[in-house]
Amino acid sequence: MTAAAEIGDMAALRREIDAIDAELVRLLAHRSTMIERAIELKPREGLPARIESRVQDVLDKVIARAHAEGLDIGLTERLWREMMEHFIAREEEVLGKGDAE
Repeated sequence: MTAAAEIGDMAALRREIDAIDAELVRLLAHRSTMIERAIELKPREGLPARIESRVQDVLDKVIARAHAEGLDIGLTERLWREMMEHFIAREEEVLGKGDAE
């Protein structure tokens, strides 16, 4: 990854941002495949789609990491909540609704 201070012009900066976006999409696609696997595994383990304690655990970890990286906490929390709600909705499509603490 190139340090921002090392980039000397907007064209190079845009290329770097495009590369970051591509990597983010790749990582989100990979996370999505993990959710599909969770859909297969949760019924075997008697787990519902939504597990509030897990949602909070993920948020806590991500917010701590964002803080350590100097990333805006509000942005991080909004993005992760949106992403998790999307994936939980996908799980609920297949598994049905039902919550666990």
